[in-house]
Amino acid sequence: MADRTAAEQSAQSIPALLARNVARYGGYPAYREKEFGIWQSWTWAQANEEIRALAMGLLSLGVARGDHVAIIGRNRPAHYWAMVAAQMCGAVPVPLYQDAVAEEMAYVLGHCGARFVVCGDQEQVDKVVEIEDRIHTIKHVMYTDKRGMRKYDHSRMNALADVIAEGKAGHYRYQEELETRIAELTYDSTCVMLYTSGTTGKPKGVVLSNRNIIETAKNSVSFDRLTRLEEVLAYLPMAWVGDFIFSVGQAYWAGFTVNCPENAATMMTDLREIGPTYFFAPPRVFEGQLTQVMIRMEDAGRVKKWLFDHSMALARRVGPAILDGEPVGMLDRLRYALGGFFIFGPLKNTLGFSRIRVGYTAGEAIGPEIFDFYRSLGINLKQLYGQTEASVFITQQPDGQVRSDTVGVPSPGVEVKIGENGEVYYRSPGTFVEYYNNPDSTASTKDAEGWVATGDAGFFEEGSGHLRIIDRAKDVGKLADGRLFAPKYVENKLKFYPSILEAVVFGAGRDRCTAFINIDLTAVGNWAERNNIAYASYQELAGHPKVYDMIRGHIDEVNASVAHDPMLSGCQIHRFLILHKELDADDGEMTRTRKVRRNIVAEKYADLIDALYDGRDSVYTETEVTYEDGRKGAIKATLTLADATVAPGPQLAEAAE
Repeated sequence: MADRTAAEQSAQSIPALLARNVARYGGYPAYREKEFGIWQSWTWAQANEEIRALAMGLLSLGVARGDHVAIIGRNRPAHYWAMVAAQMCGAVPVPLYQDAVAEEMAYVLGHCGARFVVCGDQEQVDKVVEIEDRIHTIKHVMYTDKRGMRKYDHSRMNALADVIAEGKAGHYRYQEELETRIAELTYDSTCVMLYTSGTTGKPKGVVLSNRNIIETAKNSVSFDRLTRLEEVLAYLPMAWVGDFIFSVGQAYWAGFTVNCPENAATMMTDLREIGPTYFFAPPRVFEGQLTQVMIRMEDAGRVKKWLFDHSMALARRVGPAILDGEPVGMLDRLRYALGGFFIFGPLKNTLGFSRIRVGYTAGEAIGPEIFDFYRSLGINLKQLYGQTEASVFITQQPDGQVRSDTVGVPSPGVEVKIGENGEVYYRSPGTFVEYYNNPDSTASTKDAEGWVATGDAGFFEEGSGHLRIIDRAKDVGKLADGRLFAPKYVENKLKFYPSILEAVVFGAGRDRCTAFINIDLTAVGNWAERNNIAYASYQELAGHPKVYDMIRGHIDEVNASVAHDPMLSGCQIHRFLILHKELDADDGEMTRTRKVRRNIVAEKYADLIDALYDGRDSVYTETEVTYEDGRKGAIKATLTLADATVAPGPQLAEAAE
């Protein structure tokens, strides 16, 4: 035990943890990747050989201490190896979103002054080549997939496999220098730089040290008792802090296996094949899976549909209690076990959730009904609250204390306090070092005592000590009559419905609330097919009168629910419209992590908002859109503006009396 503790104390960098894992778990799988339909596997010892060879290959290209190495591509072992290899060289890995357009990449690459870029394939190389004349720092480009790359200028470009081969060939030349650089790494050396999603402006480079990542990984692994036996699926953007902490920080601390799917299209199939034991997904993934389940059940036969509905009614009543170890009657336990054998078990297997021991969701609030659905199946789904600047974890839900309306208690080692204005503040070992080249933003976010302003409004519940997040602090306001306005609260309730993909609520400083709705084309298209409604496009389906009737029904139900909240009853929606296009990151309306840029949406669609408030029944609009190849176009439409039913709330009821 003393030797083990000493080894852990000396592991003050990700490369040091890699060396520890080779000694401790050398023959166990560290990475898997599905390619051409077959799972390939690398042990910790094999991964170490590849990473060290890549690091020496980078040294042969001239990677210097402090250089920024950008990684752009999907989740692949080689891309994770590139991040660790860069650290071995004393460089700083900077993963980027692979679906970012060239202009977005230009900002990040220019801001960090990237000298080396690792691209996943020809598409990513093309983006870099397009902007290379403006980013004068780029010295060398590497690519993982060789397809389509034969006729490119290779004077400053190489396949990543060739760089690894060069590292292996030059082993004796570079080994001593590599060992020197690894030995120079300390707890305060930079581990990674991750860019914020840029919800309100330009993304900021968040500098995270080895201390931030390793301390956070150690505490969170202990919190959920994660072990070497865990299996995770690495499918979320590598540029997102959550993927880095799960697929690098926790994976290297606990020594568990990181599995990379073949591509986005096969992700659900690969999820079922791996059957992860530890799983994270943002609410939109769980919402999408539930939508698919409900669509399939609508098409099922009458007997199957009855069995499903009957079993789910029982599961919702007793499933969460059984999961939390609470007392449940023997008859209900027996019925639930039978339901598990015939209904829940096959359903979890279809979803790929049969083996999940710990599951988390975060990023946005998840609808209570969606959250309860998964827990009723016996899936230990919990919520956490975090930020890039915190190395993810601020609060987590302990087992047995899981609820849909809170985000848990402070994570181990984290202090949380509520400011006078209701804003949430925290400090922890995971607190970021700084915003790169942005001392003013660093100082305004993190004070001299290490307290970080989250920008979110919330409060601690009396009794439970759990944190509840209301909304973004800047988005929480007041209606014209002084009642509280918290749009995210209503938007999350709306997005519970499979038919509603996105919702944006307006009302700050106004006398009432209105909303934009994006329909879910898959769910509403399936509904239209069952109801013999013909349509030729998203725009035509979104404007159909029967679709408006369905969405109005959902909004009326949400209004009735909101009316019961004495603090937020004023947030009921009075009027709404269904947008003629989906909100899109390429059009600047959302971040790459699917968060709505509320200010940009309000500015871009100001004419539609004005129409909702001046009583018009319809409005003509033209909207600029960006196509996948970068070309610009315009969508023209005449939108219907509809009224919703406002339920009597506490204040309305008092007035009636």
